[in-house]
Amino acid sequence: MTSAETAPATPRPTIATLGELRASGHEHRPLRTELRDNLLAHLREGRDPWPGLHGFEDTVVPQLERALIAGHDVVLLGERGQGKTRLLRTMVGLLDEWTPVIAGSDLGEHPYEPITVASRRRALELGDDLPVEWRAREERYAEKLATPDTSVADLIGDVDPMKVAEGRSLGDPETIHYGLVPRSHRGIVAINELPDLAERIQVAMLNVMEERDIQVRGYVLRLPLDVLVVASANPEDYTNRGRIITPLKDRFGAEIRTHYPTELHDEVAVIRQEAAIDPALVDVPDHLVEILARFTRHLRESSSVDQRSGVSARFAIAGAETIAAAALHRATAQGEEAAVARVVDLETAVDVLGGKIEFESGEEGREAEILTHLLRTAVAETVRVHLRGLDMGVLVDALEAGQMVTTGEQVTARDFLAGLPVLGESELYDDICDRLEATTDGHRAGAIELALEGLFLARRVSKASGRGESVYG
Repeated sequence: MTSAETAPATPRPTIATLGELRASGHEHRPLRTELRDNLLAHLREGRDPWPGLHGFEDTVVPQLERALIAGHDVVLLGERGQGKTRLLRTMVGLLDEWTPVIAGSDLGEHPYEPITVASRRRALELGDDLPVEWRAREERYAEKLATPDTSVADLIGDVDPMKVAEGRSLGDPETIHYGLVPRSHRGIVAINELPDLAERIQVAMLNVMEERDIQVRGYVLRLPLDVLVVASANPEDYTNRGRIITPLKDRFGAEIRTHYPTELHDEVAVIRQEAAIDPALVDVPDHLVEILARFTRHLRESSSVDQRSGVSARFAIAGAETIAAAALHRATAQGEEAAVARVVDLETAVDVLGGKIEFESGEEGREAEILTHLLRTAVAETVRVHLRGLDMGVLVDALEAGQMVTTGEQVTARDFLAGLPVLGESELYDDICDRLEATTDGHRAGAIELALEGLFLARRVSKASGRGESVYG
């Protein structure tokens, strides 16, 4: 979720003391009640609580919504690149826009319910003059990438030697430096790749998940923490780095399986949304994004690819960014007015994306062949969808008569169009461009190049490639 999607729409409240807060009629709600009420309000008013998520509408989202309404902690299980982290971050939008906290408190306690010794003492001493400050919703979300070197001190807390050195006794609870979980009091704490946490560290989470308190070394300390713990993990049959221990797994109220988009249009929407492509600099036509989406889906279905590791959505996203970069490189080097990606740029994506795929052990040495075959399959399907019914016989006849069409990584759209065979009174080129809504030179070149590639894949024309150029004839 971007900062713009969670940025406050109203200014920070001006209430500055506990007395003013009481006078305003403010009511304190536990975190799970807050999330449930805000989610139900979204649903009641027809607003989408999960902006930017595609393909989960009928599967993952209903399960997650039921879990939040029930007040459950949640673990998302799924292969890499299925949007687990984005889904967790989107939950921030269900928090109140602003919430009051005791000014200066380590744990962001609500002024009505101080829980630490220091905050309770201040509340007794100051009464209605207890200072209040306001925390925005995005400040109430904490995220930790689980790594093998994560310690109990990182998550829960430890004795702070500096506070002991100041003269406090070692048994004083104010000598504790709190970790990420207690500092997320009244908020959401997300742990990515949970199985990577060492098992002894997972044990430290048990009290947080069930009794909602923490234990730090030998301290007699009970903090009624109000946190929602959410986590993501790859399925245990894939990751060999670790596992979620059974007692911790049991404490998650909901275990939800994520998945890759099941519909092609959702796959395309994810690529369009996530790819870092500046439309002011370069254009990637819709049919190329569709080819990348089909290519990715074929990889996920291929027996040559290790499906336990998955084929991340980042594969297609990186592919779109790569072909956009190739088009921008060509336009800059050759002085084209507009950078528009074409079919020829897809080959550059295959060259650099192979490392993102884990192939089955028996396919060693055939990786490039597999990628090329599946890409051609995706191109052929896209051609059939968009150019079905067009009679391209006149173009085939021209090429069989000896004419050739040259394209390549550094062949400009204008040079490509100038080298096309003259088809007499035929309006085939216009028909192709109309099908793909191509109006500019760059888009027209891309559309006709797609048609030529379709003819080659249908074995109606030949293609010779080498040194960055391809010749259809």
